[in-house]
Amino acid sequence: MLLDPRYVWLRQLAAVAVLLAVWEAAGRADMLNPMYAPNPSRVGAALVDLFADGRIWPHLDATFTAALGGLALGIAVGIILGVVAALVPAIAELIEPVMSVLNAIPRVILAPLFVIWLGIGLASKVALSFILVAVLIFFTVFSGIRQVDRRLVERVITLGGSRWSLVRHVYLPSVAAWVLGNLKIAVGFAFTGACVGEFVAATRGLGYLLSFAQSTYNAALMFALIFLVLVVVLLIFAIAGYLEKYLLRWN
Repeated sequence: MLLDPRYVWLRQLAAVAVLLAVWEAAGRADMLNPMYAPNPSRVGAALVDLFADGRIWPHLDATFTAALGGLALGIAVGIILGVVAALVPAIAELIEPVMSVLNAIPRVILAPLFVIWLGIGLASKVALSFILVAVLIFFTVFSGIRQVDRRLVERVITLGGSRWSLVRHVYLPSVAAWVLGNLKIAVGFAFTGACVGEFVAATRGLGYLLSFAQSTYNAALMFALIFLVLVVVLLIFAIAGYLEKYLLRWN
């Protein structure tokens, strides 16, 4: 039973519980500096305070709006550009180098530039999330179409299949599998963009709260916010994993 794969989640929870217990005991024994590593109980109290007075909701709303907006736009634009570039070599010659340059640099360094261009409001956070996701999805779709078995394409053409038949019955199923397989990474990138943008310059959002906690040396609040972001992203990962299994049940 101890090594049963069905109970792996139970073993993981037990490991986390042991780690938290050791952390709490070390803090209470004054083995840890509370300025740098506050007790889990203090982190929990900071998290409860965020929800008790209701001040967390506008920040959650701002981060979710920026992340999900950038995610949706990035997926849509990435798929369109990836499909067009993969099917039209002349367009690929123009788009692929640009995407390669964007992929080569740490895209989060564009955050200050987006703030200058679009201000400290929602638009700059959406833009950063968008650029992070769009580049990932572009290469996912571009590579997915390029790696389709050429023999399958030739057979469809031999049997009289049109360009639309190829897209509908060959390329789109392949692209769907690749995109859904990378959806979790895209979600992580979207929230990274939103939080980094808020950290650089914002008036609300989880990144803004993290910046505030850093400036006030409030380690308990920082840990609470990191835990909150982690829980939110894991929940979205779970939803994305369910969608992937459901939509790719034919595969």
